[in-house]
Amino acid sequence: MTFKKSSIALSIALCLSTFSSFSQQTNLTNTGANIEANTEDDIEHIEVNSSFRQQSLAKAPASIVVISEQQINDQGMQHFEELLQSVANFNFSGGTSRPKYLQIRGVGERSEYRGAPNASVGFIVDDIDLSGLGMAASMYDVGQVEVLRGPQGTRFGANALAGLVYVQSNTVSQSPEHGFRTTLGDDDLLSIAGFSSNAINEKLSYRISLEQHQQNGYRKNNYLGKDDTNGIDELTGKIKLHYFANDDLTINFTYLFADIDNGFDAWTLDNNGYKTLTDKPGVDSQKSLGSSLKFSYTGLNFANLEAITSVTKTDHHHAYDGDWANPEYWSNKQCTDYYDENGNDEFDDKISCQYEYLWSKQANRDVWSQEFRLVSNESSRIFNQSTDWIAGVYVSELDEDNDLDSSYNGWPDEVVDSNYTANNYAVFTELDSTLFNNYQLSFGLRVERRTVDYSDTLGDKFSPSENMWGGHIALSKSLNHQHAVYARIARGYKAGGFNMGLPVKLAQFKEFDTETLINYEAGIKSSLFDNHLVSRIALFYMDRQNQQVNASQQNPDKPQQFTIYTANATSSSSYGAELELSWVLNDHTSLFATSGYLNATYDDYAYFDKYGTEIDISGRALAHAPKFTYSFGINYRNDVGVFANLNASGKSGFYFSDSHDEQSEHSSLINAKLGYELSNWSVYIWARNLSDQKIATRGFYFGNEPDLDWVNKKYQRFGAPRQIGLTVDYQF
Repeated sequence: MTFKKSSIALSIALCLSTFSSFSQQTNLTNTGANIEANTEDDIEHIEVNSSFRQQSLAKAPASIVVISEQQINDQGMQHFEELLQSVANFNFSGGTSRPKYLQIRGVGERSEYRGAPNASVGFIVDDIDLSGLGMAASMYDVGQVEVLRGPQGTRFGANALAGLVYVQSNTVSQSPEHGFRTTLGDDDLLSIAGFSSNAINEKLSYRISLEQHQQNGYRKNNYLGKDDTNGIDELTGKIKLHYFANDDLTINFTYLFADIDNGFDAWTLDNNGYKTLTDKPGVDSQKSLGSSLKFSYTGLNFANLEAITSVTKTDHHHAYDGDWANPEYWSNKQCTDYYDENGNDEFDDKISCQYEYLWSKQANRDVWSQEFRLVSNESSRIFNQSTDWIAGVYVSELDEDNDLDSSYNGWPDEVVDSNYTANNYAVFTELDSTLFNNYQLSFGLRVERRTVDYSDTLGDKFSPSENMWGGHIALSKSLNHQHAVYARIARGYKAGGFNMGLPVKLAQFKEFDTETLINYEAGIKSSLFDNHLVSRIALFYMDRQNQQVNASQQNPDKPQQFTIYTANATSSSSYGAELELSWVLNDHTSLFATSGYLNATYDDYAYFDKYGTEIDISGRALAHAPKFTYSFGINYRNDVGVFANLNASGKSGFYFSDSHDEQSEHSSLINAKLGYELSNWSVYIWARNLSDQKIATRGFYFGNEPDLDWVNKKYQRFGAPRQIGLTVDYQF
């Protein structure tokens, strides 16, 4: 591997050192501007920050997972890809170098090829919207990750039909905090990271973090003689500023950057998974710059005012060698001469195969949003001081230009440039009331207007607009200091849309309708034995109407081409459960476990195969919706610095697609970490996928081998094999 960004990482590391040296010379007294303070005595001391108001996880009336910084570090989670394995009823589609397409409770996209993004799972990093762009998700210097399961219509609207991932970096500090981390491992893994945080003066504090991560990507290209054609090369970082203007006004600014230059050489014709034959390996790059600016003003008598501005600019490029091999490989295969290319007037003789297919899509996405909220204070509660309230407005625009280019045997195949613009305007409100006998009632409503303009060089033009609404009503009660229960009904929505480039036979699918999801949920959260045993149980039933289903057809006359479109199923229903347990056995040892059950099936849906035959899959499970998911582990940390962690996660088999019946196998992943920790530094040896299991993360069923007359065949992409490494961490 060529370490192209090492000099950049070294330069920024030196910059961090300079900042830390400068900040340590700054002698500050406590101004009273505490950036974080929490004196509330709740059942469990974990706060949820993705809501309008910060609230205790134990009292939040919803199924929410909070992964703390301690858990991230203890389990050696470098990227969000490792974290999602520990969340029940959570899955992803492995069609990219890092997870971009997520599914919560079986709801979510598996791909996006044409250039009309419309995510079902929101992905927010420090108030910066990266939905559909989750590759920029390093876990370094992250304070906690929240996964909200079920529709979040009140808070996040159309981009959170299935749920939301909310990543919060560590906050800035007023006292010196600095650190460096280095990791080496198999697959030529090299990771260098550092952070620095302190106060610059009485009012202004900063935090800077950086990580450079490189490895070969677990593939060897036998044709090119290279081992990094599927490589990972990622430089990510954040700059955060906290400004205490006065007793009434605080300002928080975050700047995020990601330079991801990954390869994409993941597929093999014989499904061996790790030895490829491509002559022109693909790429999977993403360059994102994002910023958020939050003003919090408490000087009004009747409410607190919050204003959040977010801007993101992303250039991303996904390309692959679609024949998965090279000219020499195919010329040694025999294909039927259906087009009489040898000129002997025979159409069933054999000739050397010619097959070369390249696909590439480059996109430029600009997103901005503005949100204003009025949040009640102690003096402005309503209904006899029993009810807190929130009212707000939201405006956003997403603009994306796409350049799709593909070629077949040296000739242009599918070539199209397009522009997509989506504008969203929303008003929302939320009421949180304290009732009699420790009952709490929460009501939220969001009304949203969405307009879209799309045009491309093939002549397709669309300008749909629609009004949508969602919200929730939840009733909760603290039974005593150990148990709290809740019941919740939430309505989510996902905007309708259109399909570009459809053949005449599929003209009925030119447009598709808005999808709605109503989630019925009940849960109990408990804390026993002086907070040593904590459990959270949620039961849910989801009713989806006009479900948007992704369908794919291979062109039998031009088998290198696929028609990919979205259609509405009549409905589908899902029910299931989620369980989380954490148990502190003693001062040194703790156990943790999660379990998810999901039964998600179509009520009524049929698709058309490539020959136009209707295939009815009513009653079948949804794609990428495993029935069982689980994780469990043990943590040990003693007084002399010895640390050990052993954890496992797994899922049952699931359907790869709604357009065929191929499934993955049951999979399990075992990880371990052993270390020695002192007050300032620590060293760890770790292993991921100890059993070296081949775990399928994406699967197709189609014809991609002309020597076999393009017969349909199951192809799978596999996750990382076993990897062992060493991490050294120093903080001061």
